[in-house]
Amino acid sequence: MKIGVMYGPHGSPDFFTHEDIATFFGTDYQVHYNSSRTGVRLIGPKPQWARTDGGEAGLHPSNIHDNAYAIGAIDFTGDMPVILGPDGPSLGGFVCPAVVVAAERWKLGQLKAGDTIRFQALTLAQAQALQAAQDALLGGTGAPSASASIGLSPGLLKCPEGVPASDVSRTLSPILSQRAAGHKPDGSEQLPRCIRQAGDRYLLVEFGPLVLDLTLRFHVHALMTALQAQRDAGQLDGIVDMTPGIRSLQLHFDPAVLPRDALLAAIDAAEASLPATDELTVPTRTVWLPLSWDDSATREAIDKYMQSVRPDAPWCPSNIEFIQRINGLDSIEEVKRIVFEASYLVMGLGDVYLGAPVATPLDPRHRLVTTKYNPARTWTPENAVGIGGAYMCVYGMEGPGGYQFVGRTIQMWNRWRDERSGAADFEAGKPWLLRFFDQIRFYPVSEAELLQMRRDFPAGRLKLKVEHGQFNIGDYTRFLAREADSIAAFRATQREAFHAERERWKASGQDGSLSELDTAPVQDDSALPEGASAVGSPVPGSVWKVLVKEGEAVAEGQTLAVVESMKMEFPVHAPEAGRVLSVRCQEGQGVTAGQAVVVLASA
Repeated sequence: MKIGVMYGPHGSPDFFTHEDIATFFGTDYQVHYNSSRTGVRLIGPKPQWARTDGGEAGLHPSNIHDNAYAIGAIDFTGDMPVILGPDGPSLGGFVCPAVVVAAERWKLGQLKAGDTIRFQALTLAQAQALQAAQDALLGGTGAPSASASIGLSPGLLKCPEGVPASDVSRTLSPILSQRAAGHKPDGSEQLPRCIRQAGDRYLLVEFGPLVLDLTLRFHVHALMTALQAQRDAGQLDGIVDMTPGIRSLQLHFDPAVLPRDALLAAIDAAEASLPATDELTVPTRTVWLPLSWDDSATREAIDKYMQSVRPDAPWCPSNIEFIQRINGLDSIEEVKRIVFEASYLVMGLGDVYLGAPVATPLDPRHRLVTTKYNPARTWTPENAVGIGGAYMCVYGMEGPGGYQFVGRTIQMWNRWRDERSGAADFEAGKPWLLRFFDQIRFYPVSEAELLQMRRDFPAGRLKLKVEHGQFNIGDYTRFLAREADSIAAFRATQREAFHAERERWKASGQDGSLSELDTAPVQDDSALPEGASAVGSPVPGSVWKVLVKEGEAVAEGQTLAVVESMKMEFPVHAPEAGRVLSVRCQEGQGVTAGQAVVVLASA
């Protein structure tokens, strides 16, 4: 199947090599069995990458400081690409070389495990023509004469041929506008800025270098506030929503109401009108959250990852031990001390799902920098607390994830109650708990205590400790200057540990990831004993449970094994009564459709 995309927001030579982009658009990717509405995982070649790591964003070159994701973005979670679906994360820290155009998203719902797809690099004009033809058909005006001018068959809505794969990075660019640092006419500082396309309905506006700098986040906040004021006044109809990241602002717009060029002009005008932000003050709250350290739910998620995704990952079996090692700390107790001493400033909401915060410690000496899972987990427990890059996240719901676990806390989202119905910590009409620029502090509780708190909090029977205050970016900048020597020493130790960890990976062969479907060699069913028959898997997937043993008698219709695929469980049934001659799989093993799982002898 061909799927039309637009190149960007991330590309060559910043993140990928020219050869990576040519390979990406010239490869037939296979749909992985660990796929769903949150994301369609793809099996294909590993990129060469244009950089060795993501710096403070993480050890892997796919890691970036968290930004918003467009629906349909192809997100490289490490070396594995994932097409983000309608239930996918709204914010995250991985690069995306392309985004499925709006008129092609319907194809994502047709994909199943084992299908092959190839991405077509479309121009904006092609994407707009495809959307116009689709709108005409859905509006009942799709007669041949209505679409002849755009060269598309209204009956097929065939994806047009894209730019040849080898020419994409030479002839197309994900960058629409780029500006170096400078000064405004009034003499005030003007930050470097880069505006990237993210499909045909999103723009990603980035500021400054690829570093964690709170002044960049404050500038993003000021720009979003200015654009929101225009939108509220009816001057920018067509902006669907705005999502800030660490150093970026994503704008989701309706091109039928607000053309892209008009939005680019509005961004220029709004930014030109901004006052200096070097002494900007925002309201902040310190919100104290309970944390069950190294919770059993997070350990279960690690066990599932090792069983069904990647058994040899260097962050397994203990994420906390990995955090200790990669940061050059003396003990796990040092990791625990830092997590509980840190004050985490909320930089974004919706990191992964449902109001989940992405936050970073205000004191750089509390920033435990890690890499993210490669490839990502397929399951994360609700409200797990993890660290990825220099950031902390509380997962808002069950789903995929890549941050290294430290424990679990209470709910970030309450769909049942708010302050009007007894849940005082949730504002009326807002099911999310936290706000931009809140500060999160953790205090320790036992696993049993947390389970009771998780029952009480959504019902309004638990009230959090919340302290109100102000945060001034100028005061913070002066704090960094006073502590510069100590901060530099801490970072030097981190860099040495990072380098040592990377070398250890190379020496042990752990610097790669799963880039191909992990299946056992298919055995020759023609070599079965007389009277025996092979019972195959109904779908490609991962063997979740093996329920029989060699020599066991089974009844017709009995479940022999369970295969997990596309977030569903598929039982493997005995077609007749008989005896198990052999079990040709093991739990956690990948299997192809039809591959023998069990061999039976007829009764």
